[in-house]
Amino acid sequence: MARRRKGRDISGWLVVDKPAGVTSSAVVNKARWALNANKAGHAGTLDPEATGVLAIALGEATKTVPFITDALKAYRFTVRLGQATNTDDAEGEVIATSDMRPTDDDIKEALSGFLGDIMQVPPKFSAVKIDGQRAYKLARADEEFEIAARPLWVEELILNDRPDANHVELEMVCGKGGYVRAIARDLGEKLGCYGHVQRLRRIWSGPFDAEDGITWDQLESMARTPELDAYLRPLEQGLADLPEVKATAEGATRMRNGNPGMVIAHNVEFGEECWASFEGEAVAVGVYKAGELHPSRVFVKA
Repeated sequence: MARRRKGRDISGWLVVDKPAGVTSSAVVNKARWALNANKAGHAGTLDPEATGVLAIALGEATKTVPFITDALKAYRFTVRLGQATNTDDAEGEVIATSDMRPTDDDIKEALSGFLGDIMQVPPKFSAVKIDGQRAYKLARADEEFEIAARPLWVEELILNDRPDANHVELEMVCGKGGYVRAIARDLGEKLGCYGHVQRLRRIWSGPFDAEDGITWDQLESMARTPELDAYLRPLEQGLADLPEVKATAEGATRMRNGNPGMVIAHNVEFGEECWASFEGEAVAVGVYKAGELHPSRVFVKA
């Protein structure tokens, strides 16, 4: 007999503006405890020293996590020029230096080479798996290994400010799996001066904005109170990038049992992934075929 999870059966999204010095897992655990929720997860890890949007899914909303993970995200970050570190951020050891400093025009020209579909090698201090082991564990053990380049879509990468010769402030919009530390590292190499991330903030992720998130202090002060529940967003927000179709009453019942159900659809193509709602609530995600949604994920009503 399976063990029943402790906590409330609540579903939705809680957007936290993560502070520096706290791991993403710690924020999820704190939110789960604060809401007394029986199930929680997040849509996209932030490094411990990074700040900004950490979207936490609760209950049935965890089934929508892949759609936020796959969505575009925006970052603001500061690159320290003239230094490379072994972690590609300010937490690591400096392993190379340069006195050369590029001009603003040099930087803008170099940034244009990072737009569109690019191939990116993740940092060695990352959670990428190498032969079943995390890369950061191998790096800490001073083992020699290579990480294969991975595709990344970069929609925007711009120079926001140049406060002094050693620092540039950039903003990037990218797709799934991007490492800002790798952008800083590769930019420094392209400019011939080295570089690493000094500060990093995720300003939005899919439909969620950092400025709308609650702070760590608010999460602690409102824990186990109705005031914190008021910050929960409906799980349907995690489906914002998918087209919506309307289920009939009979169709909703069939889909909740895992079967294809009749829907009313507008501007949806045959074979397109979408989500079905009934009376304003998400019923299922699936593929639209000839007037029916064939579900791949079904949402259970509390």
